[in-house]
Amino acid sequence: MKDTALVIMAAGIGSRFGGGIKQLAPVGPNGEIIMDYSIHDALEAGFNKIVFIIRKDLEKDFKEIIGNRIEKLAKVEYAYQELGALPEGFSVPEGRKKPWGTGQAVLTVKGIVKEPFLVINADDYYGKEAFRRIHDYMVETMDEERPVYDMCMAGFVLSNTLSDNGSVTRGVCQVTEDGCLKEVTETYNIRMEADGLKAEDENGNLVSVDAGQPVSMNMWGLPPAFLDELEKGFPEFLKGVPDGNLKAEYLLPKIIDQLVKEGRATVRVLDTQDKWFGVTYQEDKEAVVAAIRKLIADGVYQEKLFS
Repeated sequence: MKDTALVIMAAGIGSRFGGGIKQLAPVGPNGEIIMDYSIHDALEAGFNKIVFIIRKDLEKDFKEIIGNRIEKLAKVEYAYQELGALPEGFSVPEGRKKPWGTGQAVLTVKGIVKEPFLVINADDYYGKEAFRRIHDYMVETMDEERPVYDMCMAGFVLSNTLSDNGSVTRGVCQVTEDGCLKEVTETYNIRMEADGLKAEDENGNLVSVDAGQPVSMNMWGLPPAFLDELEKGFPEFLKGVPDGNLKAEYLLPKIIDQLVKEGRATVRVLDTQDKWFGVTYQEDKEAVVAAIRKLIADGVYQEKLFS
């Protein structure tokens, strides 16, 4: 069987552990966190390596809370996203506090990941179908030798990814007739109001979205050669950051969108009807706990996740 890796972006989970850190809030009946369910579903689908992207200062606590448990189930490796991990000739601007976004995060696994890999967020529940479909695509279809990057992504239905407790940001996708990504646009403040679905662009202008549109939830199936592209593009991104901009981020959706528009990548959109959930707001936790309970009652998961 072809090797495949699951890469979990967890560097943004906060500087201390405990009930206040949303990614580590227990949501399962035996204290499971959302990451546990993602790892369970990935292993069930056939992934055989787990790579956690974390901050170095969190390593000890992170291993105690989840890493050491998962090492008993699969091969586990760690990569470290740090604000100061920059290419030669660049330095951190004075006043910058946060690392450089999902593109920098994924770049940290270069040298660790040499097989096709799936990238996910630590605090999102994706459902079994997406893991299975992406793994099958990687093993059966992905051509790592193509001159054009062969990628895939899980396409969630927008209405299945909303929070009842506030607005969300989503990568809204345009898809070709043959099921490939045409464009992904980061869309902000998506929320359901009395007169319908509302959303804004990055400048705060109202934009039109449809409840049935496919959206990206940062669940990308990528060939290992894409890491070379990230490495090459990071200095170019840093050169383009205006002086005084302390929040600019090297973002995976924007990078992939640009490659698609340049004809240097194709992204197969693998539709999933599973309902996303996550702890975007503190109030979301109760709904997530209830959703996990229902999945257990419906036989999707055992009460004890890893028996």
